[in-house]
Formats: sequence, C-alpha cells, structure tokens
Amino acid sequence: AANLGLSTVRDFEKGRRQPHPNNMAAIKTALEAAGVIFIAENGGGAGVRLRK
Repeated sequence: AANLGLSTVRDFEKGRRQPHPNNMAAIKTALEAAGVIFIAENGGGAGVRLRK
C-alpha cells in the first residue's frame, strides 16, 4: 500500500492535482509490489504491463 489519503489518489486520478514526488514514488512502489512493470519510452514506447 502507498499509505496515501484516498482524496490524494482520487485527485491525482481525476487530474485535479499533481502529486508530490514522494507520493508519486509511493504510488509507483505499491504498483510494482502488486506486479506492475513500468516500461520506459526507450523500450518501444512508454507503458505498463503486469508481471507474469
């Protein structure tokens, strides 16, 4: 879990605000722990996928 307030995540998802860098890192870490892999732009285009 990213240990962020629900309103922080909702506002970010709705484009209402940009999260602070430490909150963005917490979100990324939580997603990676759940099996999400972030693909860099130089990897054929930016994106995400689920680990097998």
